[in-house]
Amino acid sequence: MNTFGNIFRLTSFGESHGQAIGGIIDGCPSGIDMDIEYIQNELDRRRPGQSDITTPREEGDKVVFLSGIFEGKTTGAPIAFNVYNKNQHSSDYDNLKNIYRPSHADYTYAQKYGNRDHRGGGRSSARETIARVVAGAVAKLILKELSINITAYTSQVGEIAVNNDYSQFDLSQIESTAIRCPDLKKAAEMIELIEEVKSQGDTIGGVITCIVKGTPVGLGEPVFGKLHAALGSAMLSINAVKGFEYGQGFDVSKRGSEVNDEFFNDNGKINTRTNNSGGIQAGISNGQDIYFRVAFKPVSTILRDQKTVDKSGEDTSIKAQGRHDPCVLPRAVPIVEAMAALTILDYYLLAQAKLTV
Repeated sequence: MNTFGNIFRLTSFGESHGQAIGGIIDGCPSGIDMDIEYIQNELDRRRPGQSDITTPREEGDKVVFLSGIFEGKTTGAPIAFNVYNKNQHSSDYDNLKNIYRPSHADYTYAQKYGNRDHRGGGRSSARETIARVVAGAVAKLILKELSINITAYTSQVGEIAVNNDYSQFDLSQIESTAIRCPDLKKAAEMIELIEEVKSQGDTIGGVITCIVKGTPVGLGEPVFGKLHAALGSAMLSINAVKGFEYGQGFDVSKRGSEVNDEFFNDNGKINTRTNNSGGIQAGISNGQDIYFRVAFKPVSTILRDQKTVDKSGEDTSIKAQGRHDPCVLPRAVPIVEAMAALTILDYYLLAQAKLTV
């Protein structure tokens, strides 16, 4: 399955050490102004080599659009695009050709398909997310016209975490640090921890928080197709994601009187006094901010000796080589935003389609 979405659909293709990563966006409305500079900036937020706490692989990651755009606007036809790979060091993976790396896709891919691209993980590489970021940037351009805005940030690295109340932060500060955390004091601590872990040849995981503002009431379905389930599915499709929670999430071992969001008449508009539901009730958006948290495991490639087996099942050990992220979080922030944008826009278009039937 390489296609995501119902109406606004992305089909992605490509491998880490192939010629290119790319995609086809179908179902995009016509007449949308395509801000190529904005889309490229979103890719730049994801690209490798942007700071000392990311992989040093130097990729420009320049997007080239092949179809679906005329005179700066979408035509309604499929939008095809490529991002060419230019800085592969495939020889770094020669020692892994016949070995299954712990917690990687090597073993499951080999068992399922009988063949695998050992160079950087092939299709299982996080470089596949380039296509998501491009399509997500297109979706964000459309959502901005609808006054729907999506913002994500790093909220935890290891044991270092910021307050869960995103309203306490100046979100304009997110891009001011390499870790993309709006709490500048905590950001410095996170960066120091990542540098320490990197010096030990290890990696570390954490959490990204995402907020969607301006979502109208009524997106999502009441049984199957719940909006929070769609968002969870989107987030869990991202490499290294191990958990998803929205609203109060797992912090709901409380009394109903503490959790329920009471309604009130807010100058003629129905509003809620709290937003413990995270902007979604009964699987349907209620007009409040949608907010959720996404947990990322540590990057599986560590520059330390590990025990494993080869493809014959014989015990062996490996020590990875090459250029790898000690922490995926700063580069994953735009990926989380992209998948949220693809989901929200798709469900918006689904709702509009039902209104026209």
